[in-house]
Amino acid sequence: MNNTFKRYKQLLASAMVWSLVMSACTSPQVAEEDHHEEEDLVELTPAQFERAGIVMGKIEKRTIGSELKVNGMIDVPPQSNISINMPYGGFVKYTEMLPGTQVKKGQFLVSIQNPEFIQFQQSYLESLASREYLKMEYERQKSLFNEKVASGKNYQQAKSNYLSNEARLQAMKARLELIGFNPKRIAEEQVSAVVNIYSPENGSVRDVYTNIGKYVNPQDVIMDITNADDLHVELTVYENDIPKIKTGQRIRFSLANEESIWREAEIFLVGSGVREDRSVTVHGHLKEEQSDLMPGMYVNAKIEIGSHEVWAVPAVSIVRFNGKHYLFTAAAAAAAAAAAHNEKEDNLHFDMREVTVGATEDEYTAIALVDDSVKVETLGVVVKGAFTLLAKAKNSEEEGGHHH
Repeated sequence: MNNTFKRYKQLLASAMVWSLVMSACTSPQVAEEDHHEEEDLVELTPAQFERAGIVMGKIEKRTIGSELKVNGMIDVPPQSNISINMPYGGFVKYTEMLPGTQVKKGQFLVSIQNPEFIQFQQSYLESLASREYLKMEYERQKSLFNEKVASGKNYQQAKSNYLSNEARLQAMKARLELIGFNPKRIAEEQVSAVVNIYSPENGSVRDVYTNIGKYVNPQDVIMDITNADDLHVELTVYENDIPKIKTGQRIRFSLANEESIWREAEIFLVGSGVREDRSVTVHGHLKEEQSDLMPGMYVNAKIEIGSHEVWAVPAVSIVRFNGKHYLFTAAAAAAAAAAAHNEKEDNLHFDMREVTVGATEDEYTAIALVDDSVKVETLGVVVKGAFTLLAKAKNSEEEGGHHH
């Protein structure tokens, strides 16, 4: 009997110990689950809500484009990049041009001096002086030949001399005009060893490659001028994405130092050849003239390759924490009460819900709730003050207290 009683006491003690062990193992898990549920909830009194300046809105259906992220630069078409040179070479006599100087069509750029220019003009004037005599002799021999008074040989020689001189005159005139001289002024005996070069277009000096006193060869570029009236965006698109690109698609782009400012362009040309790096160039016209853009500026761009109706919220309502995105939401009725400044004076509860984000357009971002069991249309969303709620939630969590 005593042995049986002792055995019973041992079994009872073992059962109690096992119960305590199981309780110790399971209780933290329950507490952890409760803790996580509390982490996702922020409670505000009406006074706190008022001080935080929270504004409520809706998660709404919007049409947002699917976008392809690419890189590129601001550039101008080839006809807007002009290189200034001197076909016959010479010494730079004078220039005031510096990189960045704005110039107008016909404005003086640089003067070039070359002693050979005098020889060219002399030859032209000599041929010009012979022109009248050779013409008269040709006409006289032609008349005598027609009257059977002179031989055909004299007539043919006079004709050859006259036409050869005319050819020389035309060639020398073209050469002088190519250099930059005005043949009419030369005919008025305004001979000079210096020629002035003027800007062929409006624009700005991009680079100057010479200086006063330096000799420039015929193949040398003296300076480059860019006409920025026809700026466009040149983007690099790689082979896998080329089928998605079409003319007329919308481009949104930003400068490297202005990532929050988006400008618009439209694709007007897609390159027809794939380069060695498996890419093509896509050209886009600017929607509006942008006075602060310059050729060579680097841009980040997004090409709209399609559009879909999605659930979307203002981009400012999305907060990021530990690499994930969140919204602070309330049931539609609670959101309406909050929007009406909570006339019932009840505390307001906000859920911190994880979301996945999509494309952003016109300051609205496509979203999807990670917990897809919740009906999106039943929720109101904090569109102003979300960061205040995030700070309150995480500060309370660190302090180990409730989010009040």
